[in-house]
Amino acid sequence: MSRTYAIPDIHGRLDLLEMAIDTIARHAVGHSGTIVTLGDYIDRGPSSRQVVERLMGWKLEGFEIVNLKGNHEAMMLAVCKAQAELEWWTRNGGSLTLASYDEASGRPDLRELPRTHLEWMDNLRVLHVDQYRVYVHAAVDASVSLNAQKEEILLWRRYPRGADRGYGRRYVVHGHDADPDGPFVGKRRANLDVQAWKTGRLAIGVFDDGRPGGPVEILEVSA
Repeated sequence: MSRTYAIPDIHGRLDLLEMAIDTIARHAVGHSGTIVTLGDYIDRGPSSRQVVERLMGWKLEGFEIVNLKGNHEAMMLAVCKAQAELEWWTRNGGSLTLASYDEASGRPDLRELPRTHLEWMDNLRVLHVDQYRVYVHAAVDASVSLNAQKEEILLWRRYPRGADRGYGRRYVVHGHDADPDGPFVGKRRANLDVQAWKTGRLAIGVFDDGRPGGPVEILEVSA
């Protein structure tokens, strides 16, 4: 059986990522498929650099690993490219990311950040689409084709709370909209973000690639 595992916003919680990796490895024995991480690997939590390094090197036999971009990676990149002010990023958790790179001073040297990490973030995809589902960090605009989606919507938009909107016949799987009482699993979309950096909980969606609709199981890890 082919499965897809979806991991939402990690936000610098290496402990939860390691638990998720171990949990998926055990759960996936005898199966193949895809693992999709839904973005926001950095900021807010204490170990952003370590999370990025772990994801860059993660492999699991029989599975393709697809890392999507989140709005926090987009913020970091914009600041490092001098397209946005540093303070915008740091007030949204970027100060903890800089600290994980030993750049915690009031005037961090962004030139010291590893080029390989920035290039990895810059090359992250913004969508993963299969036969029955769309995986994205934040949201999908149902009124336009997948090829015409705007990055601002894919990385930043929030669905109205409780709204159950998919994309055509496809189910939408996302994070971004932190809900400590989640995850939200509807008939047309699932929001897996349970504010892991603060709650110590991470909800992993498990999807049957041969069957439409929502997750067949939610795997939860907690620290």
